[in-house]
Amino acid sequence: MSFLVAVPETVAAAAADIAGVGSMLASAGRLAAPPTTNVLAAGADEVSAAVAALFSGHGEQFQALSRQLSAFHQQFVQSLTGAAGAYASAEAANVALQSAQQDFLNAINAPTQALLGRPLIGDGAHGTAASPNGGAGGLLYGNGGNGFSQIADGAVGGAGGAAGLIGNGGLGGAGGAGAAGGAGGSGGWLYGNGGAGGAGGTALAAGPGANGANGGAGGAGGAAGLLGAGGAGGVGGDGGATGAGMAAGTVAGRGGAGGAGGAGGWLSGNGGAGGQGGEGGLVAEGYSGGAGGQGGAGGAAGLFGDGGIGGAGGAGGAPGILGGGAGGSGGSGGNGGWIYGNAGAGGQGGAGADGAFEYQGDLVGIVGGSGGAGGAGGNAGLLGNGGAGGAGGAGGQTGAGSFGPGVAGDGGDGGSGGRAGWLAGNAGVGGQGGTGGAGRGLKADGTLYFAITGGTGGTGGAGGGAGLFGTGAAGGAGGDGGIAGAVGGTGGAGGAGGAGGLLIGDGGAGGNGGTGASTVAADGVPGVGGGGGNGGSGGSSGWFYGNGGAGGAGGSGGATSINGVGQDGQPGGNGGSGGNGGASRLIGNGGAGGQGGAGGVGGPAGGVDGIDGPDGTGGAGGVVFGESGV
Repeated sequence: MSFLVAVPETVAAAAADIAGVGSMLASAGRLAAPPTTNVLAAGADEVSAAVAALFSGHGEQFQALSRQLSAFHQQFVQSLTGAAGAYASAEAANVALQSAQQDFLNAINAPTQALLGRPLIGDGAHGTAASPNGGAGGLLYGNGGNGFSQIADGAVGGAGGAAGLIGNGGLGGAGGAGAAGGAGGSGGWLYGNGGAGGAGGTALAAGPGANGANGGAGGAGGAAGLLGAGGAGGVGGDGGATGAGMAAGTVAGRGGAGGAGGAGGWLSGNGGAGGQGGEGGLVAEGYSGGAGGQGGAGGAAGLFGDGGIGGAGGAGGAPGILGGGAGGSGGSGGNGGWIYGNAGAGGQGGAGADGAFEYQGDLVGIVGGSGGAGGAGGNAGLLGNGGAGGAGGAGGQTGAGSFGPGVAGDGGDGGSGGRAGWLAGNAGVGGQGGTGGAGRGLKADGTLYFAITGGTGGTGGAGGGAGLFGTGAAGGAGGDGGIAGAVGGTGGAGGAGGAGGLLIGDGGAGGNGGTGASTVAADGVPGVGGGGGNGGSGGSSGWFYGNGGAGGAGGSGGATSINGVGQDGQPGGNGGSGGNGGASRLIGNGGAGGQGGAGGVGGPAGGVDGIDGPDGTGGAGGVVFGESGV
């Protein structure tokens, strides 16, 4: 469909201009008529008379054509003038209609406004500095007003206004510095989406020698009514930086938590996503970076709909002398609809900040920040899939340890997977554990210095269980250990597999253990490889029929230093144990045990290889029929 925008005043002015052009052309034609239509002969002979008649004829034809063009020009000008008048009349009629419509709305809104403080039809007013909360929408129809976004430090953002029967909730306003964001307004009772929560305010930097302030939490998303989606949670504000000066105990501010997502409609609608956590504050000249904020939980659905995903955790803040900030945990996923719908996945954990910073030319620091844990996946209702667990955040690396022994941050644990629908659906897999931080640093000359312990990998999340029928989900893999010089990081353990359906179903496989880290040190510095992580146990089967899940393989041990010249060889890391297989109940085979991890290679000059990890034990077979796992 095409649309035309016309300005009556402009059309009328164009018609007047064209009329003026036509008048000038007509005047020029009249002046040219006498000498061109009555050309005198140059002589009394017949040839001169014929030439004069020819030119006079051309002049008369030109005058006839000019009269036709003038008539067309006048018609065109009249059409433009009429169109301008028509547009002006239509605009006047529309103004009158709008005025009548507004008068009618004012008449029907007046009683409800006087009795209940809100109109019958119409949008709620937006919040202001004097009245920050958004106004409620009309009882019958209308959207809620948006909350006011604060400018003043420490002022909470205005809440979004609620809708009436039909309409969307208003948006929550952003919080001032270090203050929480406003909650989103609820959607209409019959139909409408909830409003998104406002963002939390970023904290201001602290004064000299003072701790940084925490960031503001994000506002919760508004819930829907009968039909509609829940609003998303607001993002958490970043933590504040410390003040200048090395006062004892100066720590940067923590990031604000993300807001929870709003619930979906009671009959149908998806839950809102959780807000992301804010980042931890920076360190000006203090001790520790701020921790990242936790992600908001996803909103649950009603009877039909998907749960919202959990918000990611915020990253840790940049380091000081003691180290970097830890990452925030991811938010849990929302549950799926009671009758049908998939659950939301858990949010990813935030990364830990590196514990390394430059001091007198060297890259130094003591402790890297630990990665945040992943959020748990949501559970399904009757029919639907469980949500996957969120991955754990990676640990931060550390510096050369000029202020103490350097230790890198551990990886965050993976979130557990959500349960499948009771009648049918797939369970959510467990989240993978985060990788441990590297233990490393730089000297002023640019060479690496590795006399530091690497971070341990995070544990994998457990797989979700099935409902009445179905296969349990696999557990998440453990995170790998962080590379280092003194001691390589240990690999994280694999997550356990989820149980099979209560009646029929196989158990899920256990997750594999993470690999132990190798060491790479400077000359004259001994190193020991990290041990491999243990494999996760397999899940048990259903009570009536099903096979047990296989155990996860153990992680390989790390090799020892290859650069440690001038030192005796150090042992390699031991391999991780394989996970045990899951047991069967009445009928079915037990799960196979996981293979143990290989030991790491010992260092040169007599280093002993690491010990291989033992294999896992096979699960027991069914009581009525079935073989045990090997």
